[in-house]
Amino acid sequence: MSVSPIESVIWGDLYSSEEMRALFSDRSQLQFMLDVEAALARAEARLGLVPANVAEAITKAACVDNLNVERIAESTKKVGYPVIGLVEELSRVAGEEAARYIHLGATTQDILDTALVLQIKKALGILRRDTIGLARSFCPLIRRYRDTPLAGRTHLKHAVPITFGFKCAVWAMPFIAHVERLDSVSRRVCVVEFGGAAGTLASLGAQGPAVAQALAEELGLSVPLIPWHVVRDGLAEVACLAGLICASVGKFALDVALMMQTEVGEVAEPYVEGRGGSSTMPQKRNPLASEYILAATRCVHALVPMMLSAMVQDHERSTGPWQSEALALPQCLALTAGALEHARAVAEGMQVNPERMRHNLEAEFGLIMAEAVSAALTPKIGRAAAHRAVSRLCNRAIEERRSLKEVLRYGVSVATYLSPEEIERTTEITAYLGSAGLFADRVADRIERLT
Repeated sequence: MSVSPIESVIWGDLYSSEEMRALFSDRSQLQFMLDVEAALARAEARLGLVPANVAEAITKAACVDNLNVERIAESTKKVGYPVIGLVEELSRVAGEEAARYIHLGATTQDILDTALVLQIKKALGILRRDTIGLARSFCPLIRRYRDTPLAGRTHLKHAVPITFGFKCAVWAMPFIAHVERLDSVSRRVCVVEFGGAAGTLASLGAQGPAVAQALAEELGLSVPLIPWHVVRDGLAEVACLAGLICASVGKFALDVALMMQTEVGEVAEPYVEGRGGSSTMPQKRNPLASEYILAATRCVHALVPMMLSAMVQDHERSTGPWQSEALALPQCLALTAGALEHARAVAEGMQVNPERMRHNLEAEFGLIMAEAVSAALTPKIGRAAAHRAVSRLCNRAIEERRSLKEVLRYGVSVATYLSPEEIERTTEITAYLGSAGLFADRVADRIERLT
């Protein structure tokens, strides 16, 4: 049994992706820490602070398979951090001479933070790839259903006609901006952390900044203006971006779940026998993926405030806020990866029912065309008078359970101003789609240019 379902053998694939879980596993974290230690030795060797053969020995030894992970776990329980145990194990494997130079000039948080940055850098790459993949998965839907009429809904009620392609484009558009946000946050966050005991690098004398620069180059990171032990805005920004991505995926999932309702039936998640079933009701095909997307979204949104509050850190090393980041940030990224994976599967395999869309458009006496009628009357009698007249006719249609078109034909006030041909044209759904197709094309065109 696992405390977190993300890490559960039973539940894990419903909440996250295997790739992201592996990235934040114990062994992965230890290997990133070892990568930092090895890169530090090589950087210091470049500056003559560490013998070249020693740096080579440290690099060769810096593989998690060479270490006794149980000893590191025991040390962590006692010390509070895994770095001391990791350095001891790395020293044991690298040899006595190398042990004199391992971790030179660094502090525990330098290693942990830089290892975390390396994990985040890879995680952002995964999210970027999957965000583009999801955006592209909407494009065939946008193109195919560009002109397929669908009821636009406001406050859960029919408003005016739109198209399903337009709706898909609305789902897709935020992910264009999310790709830009991922690129932007990556530039700010992918920076080395190397400051020593309190950020001054005093133990390395005048060589401190040069070591930080060389370390960053070894790891493919940038160098910050100043060590950021207690400056955590970048990590909080990553969590906030995860929250934004999940919110956009969650909007898609909520709409799909609503459109899957028995009474609506306009779309359905991809069907695989047994998926979304019930232990008692054989007919059930529940919106399973959408449900887990919404669960992930709620959890990420609950964790974002924890990352924001962790920015408020005391003096040069915090007492608690830093440690709380480990509870929140990996979960944010893991859940976001899972939500994106579910969403892409839904978009790529979505079952679309245009006939049901048309049926629903016509279900409420054609009242969805009321605005179109009002717009047609406005040049003749003014906007306010047109609105009042059509409102009265809508009420009459509801009371008499007759179509709006029929009431218009025999309504003296409207028939005076609109001919039968104008009434026919004004109540035709496909004639009142506005610029839906143009807007859909714009989004699809932009997504297809993403790289």
